[in-house]
Amino acid sequence: MAENNPEPTPSDVESNYTAPANDPKNMQEVTQYVQSLLQTMQDKFQSMSDQIINRIDEMGTRVDELEKNITDLMTQAGVENEK
Repeated sequence: MAENNPEPTPSDVESNYTAPANDPKNMQEVTQYVQSLLQTMQDKFQSMSDQIINRIDEMGTRVDELEKNITDLMTQAGVENEK
């Protein structure tokens, strides 16, 4: 069976590429451009990492609350907590 999402072809990648408004003219400009690009990528990854960590923390809190609620319900039902 054929895949619905084939790998992008070089022409797809080239058509989605947007050159910077002012192309770097010398090695120093290329270096600055690459450093800027890497910093932008690092900032985006850090932001995503922070969001993931926050969501994991929220899930941990919710699991703790759920465990407490289950324990409370078991206590109310008279079920012994076997650990």
